Amino acid sequence: MGILSGNPKDEPLHYGEVFGVWTNLATNYGMIAGYQTFYNHTGDEDLRKIIEDIIQGAREEVKQLEKILKVNGVGLPPAPPERPLARLEDIPPGAKFNDPEISAALSANLAAGLMACSQAMGMSTREDIGLMYGQFHMNTAQLGARLLRLNKTKGWLVPPPLHVDYPQK
Repeated sequence: MGILSGNPKDEPLHYGEVFGVWTNLATNYGMIAGYQTFYNHTGDEDLRKIIEDIIQGAREEVKQLEKILKVNGVGLPPAPPERPLARLEDIPPGAKFNDPEISAALSANLAAGLMACSQAMGMSTREDIGLMYGQFHMNTAQLGARLLRLNKTKGWLVPPPLHVDYPQK
């Protein structure tokens, strides 16, 4: 039996896993604060619900990530403060994000999150870390599908040019 053949939680994290978990945690801290700001700017109730679900999912991930780092003696990254609730009407029009902009930013971030989860899964030697990122990936993909459906329904999706003209043979 080798060093990596026992209980995964007893195995040491390698530097890539430590960096991935730490970076993921720092990113989630920032995303939560940023999405709280987006929430304040959002007028569409369907988009508000998705933002709430994304924040809740990020908070669940934070709990797991913090625990892994603490158990392994790794210091946590700094976290920004929680953002207070604000009334949409109190935000000046020129300073306000609009709903399609918020939705596009969320879509891009979810796509980047899928890639980060895939990378973390691929480099993990601890099964528990790889499986955790597999769960994060699945949750992110589900949120992304909901957001894509919303973008289509609301007319916010800006697709790339569609290839409909085929060369004649």
